[in-house]
Amino acid sequence: MGMIRRQMLLNVLKLFDLLLMILCFGLATLIVSKTVPVSLLEFLSLRVKIGNFVVFFGLVWVWHIIFSSCGLYASRRLSGRWDEAVDIVKAAFLGSLCLAGAALILQITLLRPLFLLVFWLSTTLATLISRSLLRVLLKWVRLRGRNLRFMLIVGTNARAIQFAKKIECNPAMGYRLLGFVDDEWSGLEALRGEGYSLACNFEGMRVFLRENVVDEVAMALPMRSRHAHASEVATVCEEHGIPLRFTSNLFDLKTARSRSEDFEGDSVVTHYTGTPDGWPMVVKRIFDFAVSLVLIILLAPVLLIAAILIKLTSPGPVLFFQKRLGLNKRRFSIYKFRTMVPDAEKRMRDIEHLNEVSGPVFKIKNDPRITPLGKFLRKTSIDELPQLFNVLKGDMSLVGPRPLPVRDYEGFNEDWQRRRFSVRPGITCLWQVGGRNSIAFEKWMALDLEYIDGWSLWLDFQILLRTIPAILKGSGAA
Repeated sequence: MGMIRRQMLLNVLKLFDLLLMILCFGLATLIVSKTVPVSLLEFLSLRVKIGNFVVFFGLVWVWHIIFSSCGLYASRRLSGRWDEAVDIVKAAFLGSLCLAGAALILQITLLRPLFLLVFWLSTTLATLISRSLLRVLLKWVRLRGRNLRFMLIVGTNARAIQFAKKIECNPAMGYRLLGFVDDEWSGLEALRGEGYSLACNFEGMRVFLRENVVDEVAMALPMRSRHAHASEVATVCEEHGIPLRFTSNLFDLKTARSRSEDFEGDSVVTHYTGTPDGWPMVVKRIFDFAVSLVLIILLAPVLLIAAILIKLTSPGPVLFFQKRLGLNKRRFSIYKFRTMVPDAEKRMRDIEHLNEVSGPVFKIKNDPRITPLGKFLRKTSIDELPQLFNVLKGDMSLVGPRPLPVRDYEGFNEDWQRRRFSVRPGITCLWQVGGRNSIAFEKWMALDLEYIDGWSLWLDFQILLRTIPAILKGSGAA
């Protein structure tokens, strides 16, 4: 598709989005007016004022800026429905938030909470539906040989072949592969075995670009050994004005995910293996704070009774403080009810030979340092309740890998085990609901990594639900 035609259709899409926003604004006005009739009269009597026109057209302008900033008018050929849906929800929310700010500053009585809720929901739903229909239409057009983009792939390694297969498995994206660019080498047998062929070598790439329709070039060269060739390809693409794409996994990492960000005009690619930043983590933190605060208030009698009983049954402080490793190995003091004798840590060396679990951690079922009351507190997990204050402070989360003592961390002998520190530690996790001390150390570490790799808010909720019966049964507690 020519650039002029694409720009025309893009402008139509922008106008359509603004029209949807205006219709949703009218829908919210209609619903609010039916709920509070005076609101409509107020709106009709005030809308002729210049200030109301300024506010309305200001909203239109802000709406366009937000949608553009969220990438809703960029090419979406290689992005999935879910990524676009997330951007739509974010854009509609930010637009509604700006409208709420204007209502608060300018004291617009029409823009009540009900209006803002209806406006946000309707704009989100309408935009989601319209973009889904647009994807269906574009798929129909592309499968019939229209709106195509011709791609040339630079490199013939395994990553290049895998990328080509992904492109061919999604014909609805409208890409057609022209071939590969590379010099002769032993790996070309694998390429030809997959049914692919060379379009040209590096020396002939300039001529190929001059004589053929090439809409995009995808870079799949190993950066370390072929940096000179990669740099030359980038220069040639820049001279021809052809977009250059390259996959973010330049280092063939196995589990790391990636994201791209703009920084002072440069695109910065970040590889990460922990939980992603963004609104899910904000929701998780808000949930942690709210639930821990509520639990502290509700369980205050239990906390008080436990503190009194500890003080009455054994000498020493009520609380036990210990340095633990948190997010990215930050050290913090964990709070627990004391379940052992006051000099328990000093007596550690005398009983280390009795350790009953594998790995660097220390656990024995009948630890002589535990007080009679401490056994009950551990069995019922009441000793863990002060950690709600750690969650409230932000040192911990309700759900996450257990924070380990410094002594245990120093006994780690595999770097892959240290990936568990890439997320905030928690009170409960898969280890707690799966048997706790009855699980071998290697399996424990594997469960923590399973949680990290599969993290979602829904997974946290499931673990919290499974924690309740695990506590009641005292599964694996010691």
